[in-house]
Amino acid sequence: MLRTNEKFLAYIQNLYDNQLRKEDVTIRYFEKGQKLLSQHEPATKVMLIHEGITKCYFMEANDKEYIVEFLGKGEILGEIESIRNIPCLCSIEALTDVSVFAISVPYFQQLLSQEITLNRLLIDVFSERIVNTSSRASFQQLYTVEHSLGKLLKLISRQKIQLSKDDIAAYLGISVRSLNRALKQINTTEHPDQLSSL
Repeated sequence: MLRTNEKFLAYIQNLYDNQLRKEDVTIRYFEKGQKLLSQHEPATKVMLIHEGITKCYFMEANDKEYIVEFLGKGEILGEIESIRNIPCLCSIEALTDVSVFAISVPYFQQLLSQEITLNRLLIDVFSERIVNTSSRASFQQLYTVEHSLGKLLKLISRQKIQLSKDDIAAYLGISVRSLNRALKQINTTEHPDQLSSL
């Protein structure tokens, strides 16, 4: 539910520490609630999360959000848009205060043509995303909403983040009304801290 990538983080940290031109990789900060990328807008940088947690979501035509994933340390953003030269496929919003390594698009494209390590890391990322998408789809078919909600509440507790009912429903792919029914059905003694804030 929360994706991280320590290998990618170490790779970009090394690039940042050893760069000759200090503008190729910079550190940027975003406050909770700020958008790092906006759906349908150009990505001016490729970013890799250094600290913090974000949500990656699509805004549907009916103005409903669908949260694809929660992203943490080492997760890369804007790379597909840079590779394909397209606007952002989804929005990324900070759920906590976030710092990122911001990589200039020309430098990222130069690295793509020269760095086998970067290409291997990207292949791993893309493969992981395919596996996660397939697993999540089958998980949602095989398990009840209450089971998925219980797992999500444990993540919220571990990461000490606050999610609104709208965000929880958007991640589970259900309405807030269905979420309220599921909240009533799960054992409230299992997740008292999270449930009291909902």
